[in-house]
This record gives sequence, structure tokens and C-alpha cells, in this order.
Amino acid sequence: MSNPDVLARQKNDESFPTLWDELEWRGLVHVSTDATELKELFEGAPITYYCGFDPTAPSLHLGNLVQLLLLRRLQLKGHKPLGLVGGSTGLVGDPKPTAERTLNDRETVAEWVGYLEGQIGKFLDFSGSNPARLVNNLDWTAPMSAIDFLREIGKHFRVGTMLKKDAVSARLNSEAGISYTEFSYQVLQALDFLELYRQYGCVLQTGGSDQWGNLTSGTDLIHKVEGVSAHAIGTPLITNSDGTKFGKSEGNAIWLDPNLTSPYAMYQFWLNTLDADVIDRLKVFTFLSRAEIESLAAQVEAEPFKREAQRTLAWEVTALVHGDAAADAVVAASAALFGNGDLFALDASTVISAVGELPSADVSADTLVTQALVDTGLCASVSDARRAIAQGGVAINNEAVTAETDVVGDRTLAGGLSVLRRGKKTLAALNVK
Repeated sequence: MSNPDVLARQKNDESFPTLWDELEWRGLVHVSTDATELKELFEGAPITYYCGFDPTAPSLHLGNLVQLLLLRRLQLKGHKPLGLVGGSTGLVGDPKPTAERTLNDRETVAEWVGYLEGQIGKFLDFSGSNPARLVNNLDWTAPMSAIDFLREIGKHFRVGTMLKKDAVSARLNSEAGISYTEFSYQVLQALDFLELYRQYGCVLQTGGSDQWGNLTSGTDLIHKVEGVSAHAIGTPLITNSDGTKFGKSEGNAIWLDPNLTSPYAMYQFWLNTLDADVIDRLKVFTFLSRAEIESLAAQVEAEPFKREAQRTLAWEVTALVHGDAAADAVVAASAALFGNGDLFALDASTVISAVGELPSADVSADTLVTQALVDTGLCASVSDARRAIAQGGVAINNEAVTAETDVVGDRTLAGGLSVLRRGKKTLAALNVK
């Protein structure tokens, strides 16, 4: 569940007159229902609100983190969050822009539901006067027959309106078309909002702006069935300043599960944020105040080479996702890898995480360093490796290699690994057998 130490230092910025003003400053509102009403709602008595997360993978990713942090900011204001895991909608899948989803079997979806519930639980407070609650939409959809679903829910939807939703229209205009299964997704999501309104008085749903059609399906359904107004907020889809998709690294999502994206890889991802993007990322993904972020923005302008904003961002988000100790460990590992710390002081899990992204080779203790340089790709040939050693630019575990006859040796780091370095920044991992 949640990390009390991490949650304890989170707070909204009181320099803003209202929470809505802070959300707008942080760039968290792309589209919404009536902004004036929402601003008043946030400043009034506690409301119940929710966001849904479908188990279409065994882990949440950075895009989901935007929603989790929005849920948390509202909770800090005194409102009551519901974290919904889509045990039923995960069996269907929302329409992708270009192709039909591959449906996962029930056992896989059920397993992934458990994973996601554990992850959501880390970012919300389940104690106090406005505790968070986890819900699963399979609880109310499984008992409902198809006839009941069509009679009680389906009758409120007009096909013409459904066809105009962005996700549906995009698929209709593609070669793949769209199945009735995915076409029905928006009805299922609307049912969730209605059910949460009935059970908990939930009056707000948040989600990515690409989900806006699904979000408004829910507000419309509540208005038709219950005769009351409900609200929705669509957060912007975050992209990099160069137009590339945010949260992708060599085609792979940055996952919140440390087994899929290690804390070290998470830290390095944020550390590599472009100067043009780093302040926006600090606004969205950290609880730093406006004053702190503006100070970092000034440093980016005056001394960009120090990358203070990137280091702050990397530590804050890694600590948020994996805890302070993990963040501190990867900072120490990052420094040690490049000769500014003691590699031998790192524990095995940190070493394995730190070298996991490096080129590697299996070697023995008596393998010549020249051959290890070639095997890892740090040098193109043995002669190239000899020149690198002669120039004083090669080290193993931060100990300089001084002769071309030197061997890898059996003094390894925790986990039986060694770090081979050429120059200041080119690294490889050696698995010493």
C-alpha cells in the first residue's frame, strides 16, 4: 500500500487562490465540464471522484501516473478518491486508434487487476477523514445479464452520438474498422460512472483527453438517468517539445513496476529530459511548489549545463514511485558508475539495476581486458583496445587498467558483476564467470 513517508511531504501549493488555479498552472486541465462549477466544487464540501485504470498490461505506466497524481492532489484538498480497476472493461479494451485489441484471457486479466490495485494503492492515502477506496467494475457488471444491460443502460445511448466519438470515428475510417465489442466500451465506462454515483455519490471522473468521449458518455448517462449534473476533467496528452511521444524509451513504455522498468532506468529516463521539457515535467509529476519550480526554471536559463532541474526531477519522481531509499541508491549508483563513488558499496539489486541497460559480455577472471573491450563493443578491435589502455582511458570497477596484458580479475561487485569503462562515459557490464 501507500508509502507514509512519501505521502507525508506531499501538499498543494497554498500560493494559489484555489486548487483549480494550481491545476491550470501545472497544465493538468486540457478539457473539462463547466470550469466555474468545478472551481467552486473543489473549494467546497468534500466530493467523491474517480479515475479508471484498465488491466491491459501487468503494470501501470507514466501516462497513468498523471492521473494518479491528479487524484492525489484532489485528495490533499479533502476530497475522496476512488481508484477503479477495470476487471470487466479490461476484458474488452477501449478502442485503439488503428487496430482491434487482442483480448486477454480472464485469468490473465484477473492477475493484472491484482497488480494494478497494488500500484494504485501506493499513491493514495487510505487513512484519515477522506480515505481512498479501490473498486472493481467487475463487481457490478458480472451479475448483470445482457438483456438487463441493453434494457436498462443501452436504451439511453444514441448510435449517431456514439459514432461521433473520436476513438470510434477514427476506427471507422481505418481499414480495421471496429467490432461491436470495442464499440460498446463507452457504454460500459458510462455504466461505471453511474454505478459509482449511485453507490458513493461520485460526481467527477478524470482521465486523459483522448478519453473525453468516454468521460462525457458517463456524465450524459447520469444526467439522463438520475437528472443531476456530473463532471469530467480531461488531462492533456503529454508530448515532448520535439513532438515525440512522452514516456517512450526505444519503443518501450516506462512502467511503474520495478521489475519492468528498474529504478535506475526510471531515474535515467528523467535525468535525460530536455531543457525545453523539464519545467513542464516538474509541474505535472512533482509536488514541488511554484516558487521551487520557478527557481529551477531560472537555473535552467542561467546554468543549463548543471542540469539541476533534471536531477531534481529524476530524484523526485523515482522517490515518488519507488521510495526515497531506492532513489538515493540509484543516485549513488549513477555517481559511482562514472567514477564519483564507491561501486563496491552498492548492494546486488542496485548493481544489477544500474548495469541492466548497458552492453554486456560473459567473461572469466583471466580474460584479457583488451578482449573484454572488444566483446562488449567498447572497442572495435584488439588493437583499438590496446590504444585505449595506453591512453589511460580504461577502468574496471573504477580501477585504472594500465597494461594491455591485464586481465579482468575476480574482484567483482555484488552480484558477480564488474563495470568496464572506456573514457568518462562509455560503460559496459561484465558477467564474470
